[in-house]
Amino acid sequence: MSVFTPVPESVLADWLKDYAVGRLVELKGISAGVQNSNFFVTTTLGRYVLTLFEDMSRAELPYYLHLMAHLARHGLPVPGPIANLDNEYLGTLEERPAALVVRLSGASEMDPGVPHCAKVGAMLAGLHLAGQSYGRRQDNPRGPQWRAATAQAVRGFLPADERALLDAEIVFQATVDLASLPAGAIHADLFRDNVLWDVDADGSVHVGGVIDFYFAGHDALLFDVAVTVNDWCSNPDGTLDGARCDALLAAYHGERPFTDAERAAWPALLRAAALRFWLSRAADFHLPRAGEMVLVKDPDEYRDILRLRSAGVPPLPL
Repeated sequence: MSVFTPVPESVLADWLKDYAVGRLVELKGISAGVQNSNFFVTTTLGRYVLTLFEDMSRAELPYYLHLMAHLARHGLPVPGPIANLDNEYLGTLEERPAALVVRLSGASEMDPGVPHCAKVGAMLAGLHLAGQSYGRRQDNPRGPQWRAATAQAVRGFLPADERALLDAEIVFQATVDLASLPAGAIHADLFRDNVLWDVDADGSVHVGGVIDFYFAGHDALLFDVAVTVNDWCSNPDGTLDGARCDALLAAYHGERPFTDAERAAWPALLRAAALRFWLSRAADFHLPRAGEMVLVKDPDEYRDILRLRSAGVPPLPL
């Protein structure tokens, strides 16, 4: 989430007249993230998040908004989209497609422990199970075709050793057959900053919100698990923390048991997840977009994670 397109308060106040959310009290840009323009919006009736979609076509956006509504109806802590007076989730603001969603409570935990990882694993399994009944389908927008195109776009910026790593991984991933793996709607970007936590008086933690579904798509469920493990269970040097990894995977497995095919594919999917974020961060770094407030993350982190995952990983739980 960043701000590429600023929104004047007077323009937003007028736009909100098409919603039953009250009058504008405060508008504040959100600097975290890299994809769309995002704002915290406070009105006389509640707190919301406003998103202006910078690169996505209007045709593909209903998949994300209706997925969020579907998951929220199933009791998951997902920001439900707000319909306007015409009962539409998607509007237009500053010549961009725009949506308003509920702002959830809690704060991100950037130094998670074993309890956090266990809760995230169970929540992710619940998300996957609820997603099985979602009727719309849209392929993962950062899947194999995107990987190949982005690799070509960034490889000229890389030193020789990184080009060799990239080329070898693209070739390897082309040999991985995902057809036998359980598939469905996945979040595809469940990083630490996309989960909000509530803390009880006794110190116990609960998932208060799962946000930023705008990389979601239909793909192997195990890919989503790999994305999550690579972030939540990695040490600062990129190695996997055994206790956190075991907690996340065991909690997930307790809700949706892994199949034999998933166990066999686990090392390859961890590598695919690392490759996806190395490529996206490299593209953001070497081919930046202009923006008022833009966060660009270090691509070297996921380059190093890819190298480590290629050297071997612990197996999935039985």
